Amino acid sequence: MATQKKITIDPQAQAVIDKLKEFGAKPPRMIPVAESRGGLDAFMEYVRATGGVDDVARIEDRKIPGPGGEIPLRIFTPKGGKPVGAIVFLHGGGWVIGGISSHDNVCRAFANGSGCLVVAVDYRLAPEHKFPAAADDSYAATKWVAENAASLGYPAGKLAVVGDSAGGNLTAVVTLMARDHGGPKIAYQMLIYPALDAAMEAPSQKEFFDDGYFLSGADMVWFWDTYLRSKEDADNPYASPSRAASLAGLPPAMVITVGIDPLRDEGEIYAARLIEAGVPTVAVRYEYMIHAVFNMAPIVDMGKTMTLQAAAAVREALSK
Repeated sequence: MATQKKITIDPQAQAVIDKLKEFGAKPPRMIPVAESRGGLDAFMEYVRATGGVDDVARIEDRKIPGPGGEIPLRIFTPKGGKPVGAIVFLHGGGWVIGGISSHDNVCRAFANGSGCLVVAVDYRLAPEHKFPAAADDSYAATKWVAENAASLGYPAGKLAVVGDSAGGNLTAVVTLMARDHGGPKIAYQMLIYPALDAAMEAPSQKEFFDDGYFLSGADMVWFWDTYLRSKEDADNPYASPSRAASLAGLPPAMVITVGIDPLRDEGEIYAARLIEAGVPTVAVRYEYMIHAVFNMAPIVDMGKTMTLQAAAAVREALSK
């Protein structure tokens, strides 16, 4: 187990860590799943109540058919006229916690910042629904958004998939599935501090294995164990996208990492592989930030900046 060393953290991000300690928050691996889910919802209510959220033109909840039953969606329509495209948003939470509500402020900010319709997907969670449930739901929802561009009101073909953490994993998976299965056409992918390899062998996994920096490598061991059914699943590229034999033919990408995160290095390794495969890719690291800072944007200034920059990148990509 790695020994913690002195790390420079953005002061507002450190304040979030301190606030979580004040709340008595415990790592998800140490408490029942239901308690962890409720704790995240309560913390995000605090974040939104403290920092506020963006107003959007319209919010609609819908359900669509999926491979394991209905998939709940929340559709965010941006202010400012006709959407320039659509974003399928896949939330983080280790495939175990999180949902539409936990990422409500992120989706609102992406809608207004990108000028895109944002479709948040409430995919099935583990341990009730293990791999490949989340991946299958995410792919099915992406197909539905692509096939219903006219009724949703965005230009056909102007579709991006965006996700953070476990949602970054699912974003990579959806683009692999779309390539392998002949569609749908995805114009852009954005992976925000993604989890990409169940082997967890990248150096940052060891550097941040212990608790103290919001997400730990120890947490990631538990998340992967909770999500996967077997060791064989870990080798499946639709679980561990880094295991894909080739990344050629995938849509242009942005991979965002943060400096204080066990997932940092595997995201950057994946970005390098995308570039080697000929995929137009931009890799961005925010050095002094912690995992989940996009969720913290209402109370962390750099989180706001990161969200605006990411949303602008999607707008630029879909406006070409």
